[in-house]
Amino acid sequence: MPLIQLSGIDVIKDSNLILTDVDLTLEKGDFIYLVGRVGTGKTSLIKTLIGEFPLQKGEAQVAGFDLVTLKRRQIPYLRRKIGVVFQDFQLLQDRSVYDNLEFVLRSTGWKNKKDIQMRIKEALESVSMLHKGHKLPHQISGGEQQRVAIARAILNNPQIILADEPTGNLDSDTQQEIMQLFMDIHREQQPAMMVVTHNLNLLQRYPGRIFKCEAGLCTEMDNRLEIDLSGFMEV
Repeated sequence: MPLIQLSGIDVIKDSNLILTDVDLTLEKGDFIYLVGRVGTGKTSLIKTLIGEFPLQKGEAQVAGFDLVTLKRRQIPYLRRKIGVVFQDFQLLQDRSVYDNLEFVLRSTGWKNKKDIQMRIKEALESVSMLHKGHKLPHQISGGEQQRVAIARAILNNPQIILADEPTGNLDSDTQQEIMQLFMDIHREQQPAMMVVTHNLNLLQRYPGRIFKCEAGLCTEMDNRLEIDLSGFMEV
């Protein structure tokens, strides 16, 4: 069964129709890009996938949950199966890197202190941030904050990783480092991965399936052909 299967869904935000009739399927190990101009519905689609925006039309299965019948009390269980990485990191500024990760584990049901310590150590090692666990977010660089955000996203070994403009606030060299980290995680852990980006260079360097959001639609492009993406992307 696919980890994400959308059939004819509408994406609605504050009673406004953002995307209509979206069909999209992600299997374990799939890697796709979601591209398009600002305001075309990319983030709204991600918020629908994690249960933040309720589904009112169409059929959608995400990590074994039916979004049509999803109850509010089920949303935390859905999100345990999804790792989300944001453009602005969304780290808790008043606690250390380690404490940011501990907060996530305890809030998702982890109780054993040794298990928590081991899992945080593994996650920080995987993003080369073990030596920065004692730092507060403002004491590390933007690229390092994004590495911590990625560690946070993979803490519960999610089946799905959704990354919303994960390189948008980073310089070009750091963008490459973060994308390579995503590719390493994808190769080693084989989650279904969706990356929202405006960066044409990343698409060319790290190939994947491409879905374009434009004019209320989200459709897959035949990226085997030479397609000029710059016409609808902000690079």
